[in-house]
Amino acid sequence: MTVVCKCLVCTVLLASRAEAYVGPGAGFALAGSFWTALVLVVALLSVFLLPLRMTLKWWRRRRAQSRAKARRVVVVGLDGFDPKLARRFMAEGGLPHLTRLAEEGTFCDLQTTLPALTPSAWSTFATGVDASRHNIYDFITRHRGNYQPLLSSARLGPARRHVQIGPYRFPLGKPRIENLRKSQPFWKSLGQQGIFSSIIRVPITFPAEKFNGLLLAGMCVPDLRGTQGEFTLFTSDRERANISQGQVFVVEVAGNRVQAQLPGPSNPIRGGGGALAVDVKLLLDAAAGSAEMRAGAESVVLACGEYSPWIELKFDAGAGVKVRGICRFYLLSCAPFNLYVTPVQIDPEHPALPLSYPASFAVYLAKRFGKYGSLGLLEDTDSLNAEVLDEVAFLTQAYDLHEEREQMLFHELHRNKDGLVVCVFDGPDRIQHLFFRTLETDHPANRGRATEEFAGVIPDLYAKMDALVGRVVAELADDPEAVLWVVSDHGFCQFKRGVNLNSWLHQNGYLHLKEGTSLGGDWHADVDWSRTRAFALGLSGFYINRKGREGQGIVAEGEELAQLKAELVDKLSGLIDTETGEVAINKVWDTDTVFSGPYKDDAPDLLVGYNAGYRIAWSGANGGVTDWVFEDNTKSWSGDHCVDPRLVPGVLFCNRKIAAGKPALGDLPPTIMALFGADRPTYMKGQDLFAAPGPAIKSVR
Repeated sequence: MTVVCKCLVCTVLLASRAEAYVGPGAGFALAGSFWTALVLVVALLSVFLLPLRMTLKWWRRRRAQSRAKARRVVVVGLDGFDPKLARRFMAEGGLPHLTRLAEEGTFCDLQTTLPALTPSAWSTFATGVDASRHNIYDFITRHRGNYQPLLSSARLGPARRHVQIGPYRFPLGKPRIENLRKSQPFWKSLGQQGIFSSIIRVPITFPAEKFNGLLLAGMCVPDLRGTQGEFTLFTSDRERANISQGQVFVVEVAGNRVQAQLPGPSNPIRGGGGALAVDVKLLLDAAAGSAEMRAGAESVVLACGEYSPWIELKFDAGAGVKVRGICRFYLLSCAPFNLYVTPVQIDPEHPALPLSYPASFAVYLAKRFGKYGSLGLLEDTDSLNAEVLDEVAFLTQAYDLHEEREQMLFHELHRNKDGLVVCVFDGPDRIQHLFFRTLETDHPANRGRATEEFAGVIPDLYAKMDALVGRVVAELADDPEAVLWVVSDHGFCQFKRGVNLNSWLHQNGYLHLKEGTSLGGDWHADVDWSRTRAFALGLSGFYINRKGREGQGIVAEGEELAQLKAELVDKLSGLIDTETGEVAINKVWDTDTVFSGPYKDDAPDLLVGYNAGYRIAWSGANGGVTDWVFEDNTKSWSGDHCVDPRLVPGVLFCNRKIAAGKPALGDLPPTIMALFGADRPTYMKGQDLFAAPGPAIKSVR
């Protein structure tokens, strides 16, 4: 595909209906004779300096090798793997490979980050700094001008300039695609010193950045519609039309035939063109529980209760521009007709966005192993939460994706025998979120749901991860000097009760609604900003409506701001659930007192450390205001870690014994760099875990 065509495809992808999630983006242009001449000069200069660059690279590599304690380091990331459960299952004899690692090397808690959220924690793992230095505090933040949600990790937007040709509006140049994580990942520093890395699906690595190695991006890669993952349901059951998540389309069954259109991205190159779509046609066989389906140019036979392979879709935008995507179909039932479709994802064999570095790496993996899921949040938790998929279908999906990831990990272990390999597995986090209820029979989410049938899901999950570790250990058996780490970004606890912070703020006079309104819709739809002093959004904390910072801020900087924050910290720390008598919030942190980095002003003004069993309520995270503050959590999403970080440390296993007694997630980058004999950047605050104990990243108190 030509560069021009790729720019068109990117524009189609980015002009989605999800502006609230990805933001508008400014775009940039690559056009004009000046820039063409400059590119030629730079290219010639690069060729001329190639021998010097190769010599410097060789010298840095030799210098690092002369001080290295290891030539090969492998990190297996198990998102959400909990140390309490690991100890329990190890004691029961269920995790033999991890038990052996603990006996021969190290097993201990790994201090997580404040806040204890996946994007923030893995960003600390990548950079070796806290959130005030890498600027990732949550999945979303707010637009300072209009208070609407923005994706916190990446900014995507169309090209700045366009040309109109007939009914089409073509972009001149590339769209803007920016990773908002600040600081620099440690594998880039390693690469500058001659050490090659293979980085597979570490969160917050989109768009993929240039460095000396291979990288496949993880969490926050969007789907083809520009969202973070939106499933589709085609159904003949009109009662299912009001599902609040995903896109639901009621279809008619004519005899045994169904026709529908699967929506893709909007069409920005043709004004008023609406969303692009692919025709989907099915011939149902209710007796056999199957259907012959044609989606675009692809044909497949679907059996009830089975996933299709990845199906390639081509969305025709006109003027010769086609956007390629992939998805899987799952026939739920023939009568009534219910067909689930995974989020339509970027085709890794024809990527329109930078899924990998180099760009050919994503393509190579697809050619080598077949098409694979590219979405950042691959496991579709929304579909189970909305009761579209059942537990069996969700687990099948999760473990299918896990197998895709395993193939990539072992492929890189075979190829990269003299450098760093990191691969993060998301399945433990997603499965625990949705099945943690099965560990406690009195969990509110168990009402009306099967418990005994799925009582073994969490133990089985830990056993599967243990088996994975065993295969990695076996792969490294011929390299006894290799250093293996098995780590998680945080642990887990139950999520039984939700706390709507916006409702508490409203009831206590800090947040006001418009006149005549007693309840507030999502994304602060009904908030009166002229009288509101504080508001919550996202999972980690809440913001002060500060004058000069927010679009309609009213709280003055200085003494007024300090007094308000101190008042809120005092009132919310130790907050009691009025219905149960339990402590719902352990502690609230003023970010000015715990952070000192250059991006602390981008943080929520106050971070909330919930007690085990509690978390911000679903409506509160979306900016809604209800007539209650506390409620039972009855969704399948029954476990969580968005709590007091002291309650949810991660795990650290290593095949060597470490010297430090209380390791933190941010200690891993300087430790791994020291193993390779590489110079660590001065901004890293962590300690070398094999050196004599020293000061680590500031503890959460």
